[in-house]
Amino acid sequence: MLITKTFHDVPSKLDNGRPIRIFVVAPVVPNYPQAKFPGVVCFSEIYQVTGPVERFAGQIASQGYVVACPSSYHEFESPDAIPYDTEGTDRGNRYKIEKDVAAYDEDATLSVDLLVSLPNCNGRIAATGMCLGGHLAFRAAFDHRVLSSVCFFATDVHSATLGKGKNDDSLARVNKGDMTGKGELVMIFGKQDTHVPRQGRDLIRKTLEDADVACSFLEVQAQHAFIRDESSKGRWDAALTRSLFTFMMEVFERTVGRDLGPKVDTGAKVEHVC
Repeated sequence: MLITKTFHDVPSKLDNGRPIRIFVVAPVVPNYPQAKFPGVVCFSEIYQVTGPVERFAGQIASQGYVVACPSSYHEFESPDAIPYDTEGTDRGNRYKIEKDVAAYDEDATLSVDLLVSLPNCNGRIAATGMCLGGHLAFRAAFDHRVLSSVCFFATDVHSATLGKGKNDDSLARVNKGDMTGKGELVMIFGKQDTHVPRQGRDLIRKTLEDADVACSFLEVQAQHAFIRDESSKGRWDAALTRSLFTFMMEVFERTVGRDLGPKVDTGAKVEHVC
């Protein structure tokens, strides 16, 4: 599908009304001006909405989804992308632990609010993100309106070090049951990812399984940032990215791509016939 790009500046209550810029990439079907599509919140890395993030969002939008990309660091600077260099990396990592977790959550809420308010969105919402954005997509799954979240190499979940004070409650909330019975979750990690070691991945998987969260957990032969097609420091794997993008789109198509009505738990066991 063809796509269009625009943005909305939405006031933030936790930042004294200073707006967060949310970029929106949406499909267009000629001669169908009233067409409605599901929505996806796409959370970025520590560099805000860069070229790779915009292209990733555009690929999702072209499949028939209205995609909202929030600028995560609106408290600190403009919505412009932060460079993929040493200074930009240091700046993004500094902001990551200066921002309150509650402010990250507000950004997610405002992004979902925006999507459901748009005339071309049908109100069925999913989320995705990479790196920092993977963690934010993980937290977005606490929102009952988010029917599925696909999280690429989510950082700081295992260590509970997101946000100001480096003391987030993401896994603690899972333990409390805040994610149980809600949307479907997909966690994707590279086994060579030094940001999330094996012990960290095992902790995340165990916590989700113990809480009976509907989750698929994928570990692949890749490093951190393997889906980034620019300044990836030799880590980009285009073939693997394509494969996992297809996996993600299957999840989105099944969970938000069509309206199945309310979920009913019949208690019946699924029988596998060989």
